[in-house]
Amino acid sequence: MSEEMDAYSRTVSEVARTLTPHVASVALRRGGGSAVVFTDEGHLLTNAHVVGGSTKGEATYADGEESRFAVVGADPLSDLAVLRAESAPDPADLGNADDLVVGQLVVAVGSPLGLSGSVTAGVVSALGRSLPVRQGQAARVIEDVIQTDAALNPGNSGGALADSHGRVVGINTAVAGFGLGLAVPINATTRRIIDTLMVEGRVRRAYLGVVGVPTPLPDDVAARHGQKAGLRVIEVVGGGPADRAGLRKGDLVLTVAREQVQDAQGIQRKLFAEVIGTDLAITVLRNGAMVDVYARPTELTIG
Repeated sequence: MSEEMDAYSRTVSEVARTLTPHVASVALRRGGGSAVVFTDEGHLLTNAHVVGGSTKGEATYADGEESRFAVVGADPLSDLAVLRAESAPDPADLGNADDLVVGQLVVAVGSPLGLSGSVTAGVVSALGRSLPVRQGQAARVIEDVIQTDAALNPGNSGGALADSHGRVVGINTAVAGFGLGLAVPINATTRRIIDTLMVEGRVRRAYLGVVGVPTPLPDDVAARHGQKAGLRVIEVVGGGPADRAGLRKGDLVLTVAREQVQDAQGIQRKLFAEVIGTDLAITVLRNGAMVDVYARPTELTIG
């Protein structure tokens, strides 16, 4: 048992040693949190809710160095924001949260309660969680959220969640309750959001106006299409793109843009700027028959 504990301690200590220099405590006009350096040009990644409405602030690194930064862009509907500091240490390595498994060791590094360089460790408690977020009347679900039992406290938001190799696989975003922490994953979808924030300062999204729930497909349909589930439409917003296209309550959505979807996140991955105003092919199962409809998404407005 002692050897196992020693191995565990060595792993956590090595991750902490590797990652701590790349994590900053950030102070803004209204509050603060943590942030992670992720480019050689001094870009830091944090939560949108840490930034709030601020446009600038100050970062303090683990060695005590301070640097002013500007907010490059924020996306409340993914709870991610990008900062650009005047000076910063080398970037942390970004991993891929899609490779995580339940029970895997993860290490959180941040500035809880203003205590920079604080490290906690735990395991991945669950994967694929959904975190509802809202800005004004716009609502979205942050997909594939990581649930961990690594202790998180106020100020940890925006800090790094890393795997045993010190690769950042998530940005800590919320304390959901005693012994429960959540992190926005670093994966292909969020990397796309981050890249867009760096270039444009905001993320444009398409809007369909449909609400659904994951539903298993009938056995014969599943066997024929090699797909186990689809998205059952439970609400179509009147006058919205889905309504105008002829989508109906009760339809079982199988594909969007000719790619299989099995949940709301599958549709969200398709609803970025490039499909606004285009004809988006949607295949549904309706009364036992396959039906193709073409919806023209509009731009999601927030307000």
